[in-house]
Amino acid sequence: MTQKIPASVTIRLALAAVSTSLVCVATMVFSIYVPQTRGFFNLGETMVFTIALLLGPLIGSFAGGVGSMFADIFLGYYLYAPATLVIKAVEGGIVGFLGQKKQTLLKGYTKQEWRIFTTEIGILVGILLGLLGFLYYSGFVELYSGFLSPGTPTSTLFIPIEFWFVLGAFVALLIAAIAFVSEPEFGWMVISAIFGGLFMVTGYFLYEQLFLGVFALAEVPVNIGQMTVGLIVATPIVKVVRRALPQLKS
Repeated sequence: MTQKIPASVTIRLALAAVSTSLVCVATMVFSIYVPQTRGFFNLGETMVFTIALLLGPLIGSFAGGVGSMFADIFLGYYLYAPATLVIKAVEGGIVGFLGQKKQTLLKGYTKQEWRIFTTEIGILVGILLGLLGFLYYSGFVELYSGFLSPGTPTSTLFIPIEFWFVLGAFVALLIAAIAFVSEPEFGWMVISAIFGGLFMVTGYFLYEQLFLGVFALAEVPVNIGQMTVGLIVATPIVKVVRRALPQLKS
């Protein structure tokens, strides 16, 4: 007699499959080539962070690693695919694990202390975004869109230096504002994404430096930019989804 698969397992398998597809699509659908660093910026981190914070370390790890790896394969970055599988899987696992530990790690701190701390983190993120944009992302950039990366850019865009300073200030104010109207767990989500993102930045740096023999420092600003944009986009999304679907908190 065939043993019936529990409904909870079926649901988790379905969520893993959908999440993996979302990570792959988010990574492939839009990218920016930065001539100054010769690196590609994509939106994959936004979905890796979102899924890991909503669904935990197991699905976050699987979707982050497998979805990102398939994106590399489909886009022709074959040399990066094995490293991406490991790096993005660990990244998703870290974010998901820390996200689940919020209740334990938040104990002993008042809401006011966490709001102040989150505001300070928001200011640091805003400064980081402004500096990275000023130093590496200003000037002409090439935009690519579509599931298969075209040989030539879809369009070319000039980004003035002032844009990044305004955006950095806006992000700092936005995180501070959300911190003062949200529960302390919002600040912990930001911190979880930062820890996972820093592992991603370090992992790609070591892989490129040790195995590919390229000038890995040139990619660091691009990967930090992906981490920063990822946490800026993902954390509000997670907050909205959790409010609409409170069962995901369990």
